[in-house]
Amino acid sequence: MVSIERFVRVKSLAEAYELNQERMNTVLGGFMWLKMGNRKIENAIDLSGLSLDTIEETGEEFSIGCMCSLRTLELHEGLHHAFQGVIREAVHHIVGVQFRNGATVGGSVYGRFGFSDVLTCLLALDCYVELYKGGIVPLHEFATMKSDNDILVRIHIKKDGRKASYQSQRITRTDFPIIAAAAAKKDNTLFISIGARPGKASLLIKDDCLLDENSADDEIAALAEWARDQYKYGSDIRAGQEYRRHLAFVYVKRALQEILRGVTA
Repeated sequence: MVSIERFVRVKSLAEAYELNQERMNTVLGGFMWLKMGNRKIENAIDLSGLSLDTIEETGEEFSIGCMCSLRTLELHEGLHHAFQGVIREAVHHIVGVQFRNGATVGGSVYGRFGFSDVLTCLLALDCYVELYKGGIVPLHEFATMKSDNDILVRIHIKKDGRKASYQSQRITRTDFPIIAAAAAKKDNTLFISIGARPGKASLLIKDDCLLDENSADDEIAALAEWARDQYKYGSDIRAGQEYRRHLAFVYVKRALQEILRGVTA
């Protein structure tokens, strides 16, 4: 059970940052995952008055405010067309529309959850987080950093022309994934992310990848096996270690087939 003594709707990021330095204070985000915990919060910091709930598009990038809902992310046509629907595919399984209307992009990324579809997907793109004090940091570096008391302000996704695919396996449609995989390719560089292992996702980069739409199935399978073996897998109540390891191969292979050939079969 979560108990909150005071609710503070801050007027600036500076105020939010100062409050967040106290151990008993916390930024609420959408308060969708946080409310499931068991803790006492002295000051619940609400960023909803800072106009950080929109997606801005320029010729070079998408800038996504930390308070942007997952539903807004899901429905954004610019993101959908720029990245072949990969972001929509990553978020539309998450619980339900009501939940996605409340859950925020910032909370999903800042939490670095092992089950995060959002983190797994964004790692395969040219993505950066903008921190109030820490500045702009590549997402794959942020994912490995220890949690601190900085404020995640925005997420930036560069339009670099990479083709991407997102794949996941769930016991039921709206459950947490038991494995999640994203792959993207730009020129001869391949970006692969595997999450829900059940550990959090991390990024694998392979240069000099010569696969194309004419590559044989066994070449694609060999690369999927190599990618699978770069990660460690574990067991929990949803799936066993070996099953996850097998699924990682299956879904990385499907992701590669989709970005190379436009099909997953």
